[in-house]
Amino acid sequence: MEDSHSSEEGIGGGDYRLFAAVIAHGSLSAAGRALGISSPMMSKRLARLEHRLGTRLVHRTTRRLALTEVGKRFHEEVVAILAAAADAERRASGQPGRVRGPLRLSAPTSFGRMHIAPHLGRFLDRFPDIALTLDLSDGFSDLIAERIDLAIRITSEMSPQLTAHRLATSRRVLCAAPAYRERYGLPDDVTSLRDHRLLAATGQLPWRLVGPHGLNLLEGESAVRTNSSEVVRELAIAGNGIALRSLWDVGRDLAAGRLERVLPDYEGSSDVGIYAVHPRTAIVSPNVTAMIDYLTELFDRDPPWGA
Repeated sequence: MEDSHSSEEGIGGGDYRLFAAVIAHGSLSAAGRALGISSPMMSKRLARLEHRLGTRLVHRTTRRLALTEVGKRFHEEVVAILAAAADAERRASGQPGRVRGPLRLSAPTSFGRMHIAPHLGRFLDRFPDIALTLDLSDGFSDLIAERIDLAIRITSEMSPQLTAHRLATSRRVLCAAPAYRERYGLPDDVTSLRDHRLLAATGQLPWRLVGPHGLNLLEGESAVRTNSSEVVRELAIAGNGIALRSLWDVGRDLAAGRLERVLPDYEGSSDVGIYAVHPRTAIVSPNVTAMIDYLTELFDRDPPWGA
């Protein structure tokens, strides 16, 4: 029964969405779990798509999938097709130009919990016909494959397939708890920082620090390995090391004295921004536009971490 309707979708969105999900999740099994389809059926449908097209789209190995050159071009076109279809569905589901119906928003876990969720009430008061879904995840989701209308990204790089609206700069400062200072002392300069206990989530080191003499690249390893930025903040507050954290993340802790600045003449490079992003498309839904305008108004006027 699992494949009973897939033939009806043949050249339509079913197999295309499946293919996009496979690339987004990196494996047949992970995409299958997201779509509720078994791995054998995922493999069968992908093979059927390749047979219909008369070409191989992906190279399969025991560990990973890799797009062929044809597959790369096909994936770009499929993403555009699915984005256009999603736009058509949104326009058909309500009156053009009216803010109503579903809106799925994705945000990083800490940022969404601290700076998005508390402000959604006013947005819903303003647009009561919106059916809002908020997904929190620290991974960069495939917006098309996962049907996300708008995502908050904190990054210095942006995919050319996305339209990005800059909401704010993400200032990052070095900080540690008073308990760490009392036990280990603090570095006198950026060079001696290397000799201290550093705290960072997976992929966040090396640090790019900008100071009085320009850019400094600080190599090192985290004293505790974790994939969670929230865990890094809690480790720093507990006195376990020095962290490079965004002001939106630790501003309240700095104000309350739970953390204090370390080497205040140095900050993370200023190229990291907070963006609202959506798939690049000719027509942007009124729901997405309304949320972008609301977030821009919110953060332009008085970012909650500004103080």
